Amino acid sequence: MITEELSAPPSSGSKCVLFFWASWHEATAPGGSASKLYETLATITPDISFYRVEAEAQPDLSTKYNVTVVPSFVLIYTDGRVVQTIEGADDVARLTSAVSQLRNMGTTISVISSNDGNHDGNHDQSSSGEMTKEEKLNQRLERLIHKSQVMLFMKGSPHHPRCGFSRQAIELLTHAKISFCTFDILTDEDVRQGLKTYSDWPTYPQLYVDGELLGGLDIMNEMAEEGDLAEQMGVSKIQSSSSSSSDIQSKVESLDEKLTKLVKRSKVMLFMKGLPSQPRCGFSRKICEILQEQKIDFDAFDILGDEEVRQGLKAFSDWPTYPQLYVDGDLIGGLDIVMEMVEGDELKDLI
Repeated sequence: MITEELSAPPSSGSKCVLFFWASWHEATAPGGSASKLYETLATITPDISFYRVEAEAQPDLSTKYNVTVVPSFVLIYTDGRVVQTIEGADDVARLTSAVSQLRNMGTTISVISSNDGNHDGNHDQSSSGEMTKEEKLNQRLERLIHKSQVMLFMKGSPHHPRCGFSRQAIELLTHAKISFCTFDILTDEDVRQGLKTYSDWPTYPQLYVDGELLGGLDIMNEMAEEGDLAEQMGVSKIQSSSSSSSDIQSKVESLDEKLTKLVKRSKVMLFMKGLPSQPRCGFSRKICEILQEQKIDFDAFDILGDEEVRQGLKAFSDWPTYPQLYVDGDLIGGLDIVMEMVEGDELKDLI
């Protein structure tokens, strides 16, 4: 059940979902992808009350529910306790599952915090030999920090830094002619929060060398003041007679070149979670079924196997979710668009 904008905590007695949004955030604003997801969940779950909350216009509610990013979905039980908070809208399957769990909850509940990825002891699966969510996240963080000899976790990308500290860090590395890779922590809340705990370093940017935390911008500035930054870090400079910021720029641009080649790898190219033979989410499974039913030949790329492509393609296509379908290198859209085209008998004509 969709209700009006919320300006005070919801009254107890019913289960509810609070959708925190911002007018400046296109995906969460009315008509945006996250807003449409919220509306869909409300429609298919009529026995739960759904409220929109404009985060910046309602600072007391944002503080009460510890909301620091949009979108955020806060799931609340009948007695007013927060059962789960999910930041971001990329993992639709996880969000849908969380709403379903809230719907099915009886009088006994367990409180889950999505910020630290830990469940209470009753939900710890380590005894059965499976990895806990925290262990899986730490394993992923370990892979990320070793992705390159010099790895910078920042807000934004080298082309478009989203804060002054990240911009300065890029300028320092570029000026020192150091080869590096980056990860935009604004695109993945699990990494953003998890890395703070993993590294015991509360702010960004964070710079890693050979998998070891070097520090933030203040440390980088101190090292640069003491001498050659590359020498201080123990890494080699980019070797070229005309080595300059353009050398590093071309390295950054190589991702765009990689993505351009990937979207054109086949006439019909699907970027999904898993593979057609083993889809890893319901939306990816559904779009594969549709393409197969329509007897459309397609190639697929598992974005779960390449974090660089997974994050980079979102910016490349300006499309925040998966799956993504391309025809002749042009983005068609996600599952909702494909379903609409099938209903209108347009998909085969396009292909």
